[in-house]
Amino acid sequence: MRLQFMILLATFIASCNNIDVTSYVDPNIGGVAPLLTTKNPTVHRPNSMVRVFPVTRPGLGDRYLSDKIYGFVLNMPAYRRGYVTELMPLSGTLSADINVNASSYDHDLEEVHPWYHRVLLEDPCITADWTTTEHSVIYRFMFTPGDSNHVIFRSKGKAAFNVRGNNVVTGWEEFMNTRQYFYAEFPESFDNHGFIFGNQIIGNDIKTSRTPTGVYVSFFKAGKPVEIRIGISFIDEEQARDNLLRETEGSSFEDIKEESHRIWKDALGKIMVKGGTERQKRIFYTSLYRGYERMVNISEYGRYYSGYDREIHNDNGSPFYVDDWLWDTFRSHHPLFFILDPQKRVDMAQSYVLMYEQSGWMPTFPQFYGDFPAMIGFHSAALLWDLYSKGGTGFDVEKAYEGLKKNAMSATMLPWRAGPMCSLDSFYIENGWYPALAEGEEETEMMVDGFENRQSVAVTLEHSYDDWCLAKLAKALGKEDDYNYFIERSKNYRNIYNPATGFMSPKKADGTWVEPFDPKLSGGVGGRMYYAENNAWIWNFSVMHDIPDLISLMGGEEIFTRRLDELFNEPTRIAKWRFMGQFPDASGLNGMFPAGNEPSFHVPYLYNYAGKPWKTQRRIREIMEMWFDDDPLGLPGDEDGGALCSWYVFSAMGFYPVTPGNGLYAIGSPFFNEIKVKLPGGKTFTVKAKNCSRRNKYIQSAKLNGKEFDRAWIKHSEITGGGTLELVMGEMPEKTWASDPSQFGYLLRN
Repeated sequence: MRLQFMILLATFIASCNNIDVTSYVDPNIGGVAPLLTTKNPTVHRPNSMVRVFPVTRPGLGDRYLSDKIYGFVLNMPAYRRGYVTELMPLSGTLSADINVNASSYDHDLEEVHPWYHRVLLEDPCITADWTTTEHSVIYRFMFTPGDSNHVIFRSKGKAAFNVRGNNVVTGWEEFMNTRQYFYAEFPESFDNHGFIFGNQIIGNDIKTSRTPTGVYVSFFKAGKPVEIRIGISFIDEEQARDNLLRETEGSSFEDIKEESHRIWKDALGKIMVKGGTERQKRIFYTSLYRGYERMVNISEYGRYYSGYDREIHNDNGSPFYVDDWLWDTFRSHHPLFFILDPQKRVDMAQSYVLMYEQSGWMPTFPQFYGDFPAMIGFHSAALLWDLYSKGGTGFDVEKAYEGLKKNAMSATMLPWRAGPMCSLDSFYIENGWYPALAEGEEETEMMVDGFENRQSVAVTLEHSYDDWCLAKLAKALGKEDDYNYFIERSKNYRNIYNPATGFMSPKKADGTWVEPFDPKLSGGVGGRMYYAENNAWIWNFSVMHDIPDLISLMGGEEIFTRRLDELFNEPTRIAKWRFMGQFPDASGLNGMFPAGNEPSFHVPYLYNYAGKPWKTQRRIREIMEMWFDDDPLGLPGDEDGGALCSWYVFSAMGFYPVTPGNGLYAIGSPFFNEIKVKLPGGKTFTVKAKNCSRRNKYIQSAKLNGKEFDRAWIKHSEITGGGTLELVMGEMPEKTWASDPSQFGYLLRN
């Protein structure tokens, strides 16, 4: 009996350790936007080069609500910047018209996972499904028996298409002056083929000097699936073929699908949760899946194409990563995945160094075709210092520092611009703030974007933080003079705090404040004359690197707490539709707090720093329950490739990196009774939240590794060293727990 019991126990433990959390992932979550951009149900492997989805409503729009599919993409090479080349199966009469070929589909008849997607194209009655590897996508179409059937490949821009023999289609399409190549192999021979010129079909025997916009292949007998295996490359067609053969030869569709499933099971299983609701688990694991969409490894078996010098390089055994939106991802996306897979983030850091070496500048939003100069700030400093300070030292830090310093001293700070400094940047370096113009005043600097404007307050705030990161890195490298210089620049936020109004405010070049000034509505669309996408109410708290000093500027802990309370309760004053028309990015509003936009992410945790962690616990739960859900409307704003969803993952686990670069995480209120984070080296960090429930959201007491724990933050080393954080939860605030603001003296000492 004892032996049987031990066998049953071992089997039970093994089954518990083999839980498949992928069942909680729904890629359709977020498919309907609250105001701006929706999410695609993307099939890919973690951080893989190939990411695919069905083409539904053309252009921007709520893709989930589209009732038609227009095609299937070969790849999305740059996140949310469109796709390159598509294909579409057809039955019966051949047409090149994208609208004629579109088919109705029904979400109730689809199956969608991170590794596999299947839909029914209702009009031609074709079942389409697909799966991917690192550099290839495999489509499978089941046609109705008896019809003539076709598969069309088509482009949106400059492209080339070729047919090799009777079972291969090759080609390329340009994307931002860079080519994506493909090699498409049909295991079964096609019976006919021809070319497409716009909406005109031309057979394969017609000679023309025109460049085709697509190609079609035809099958006159049906009854079994038509499979298309497509390799993708940024190098050339032969590399696309090599990628395909390496990753699919000898494997069936089902083999590849199951391999992808196992890969996702391992990736998502790095965090295991117990308790909570099924809804919370669906949101949690879908959010974790979203984080694996970027950055993207574009190494192709030892080589990669770089858009930073237009050359092909050997990768020397280290993957080359692109596709990052640092304004979004430095806050929580990179910190989350540095915990889960630090080596991969170090490889990403080294990729930034290589991009600097190849182009002469540290990129801001690096893409496969080169840098995309979006948003504001030089947040590569935040990314690289955060990794380095946490032990991620395996990149060329001296070369990285060289690039970071060059950006800080020589590059323009203008929003959505790249290149050398302009007059406004010189003014900033000399005076310590980005000069503002009064509304209606004519712009004097020709480099300023006509829509994005100067964003003078936000630029000053973000660069103050980046300079702090650069100062800390300089000190770690023994560059004391640089440290002293940049640490002084990191205090520039003080120059734009107006004590008369209590807001970070626009200051003109002559040192006077812009008047009149409305902290809610001044600055035009998105407040962009002075701020970025939001107004002064939320940007008032964007001093992540010296929160004790921000509290002091505002008058101390009690006034600071009151200001936070006011933020969450301040009404729009004008009609909400008018307010959202001016601030479309400020979605998910709690008062003036926009749950769906990046400058807000750290703000609910700031109560901790004023000795009121119970208020953080309440706010976090309120935001997560109200603004996140497990349906197509489940995201409160633009997801931005893991940025918003990583905030949810951290917050559901009960801690968050308020200041990337200081090695601390603020404590919040976990959603689950137990969270186990699997760490490198076989270690595990566990958060146990006794009595955790929707009502029991307040921490009553805590222990870390069995010892009393009375602070509202935890060190990175305490997490990555493994161990257990035990929280006892209750339904009423325990206002004495971690209530001493002096605990954050750690920030000043370190």
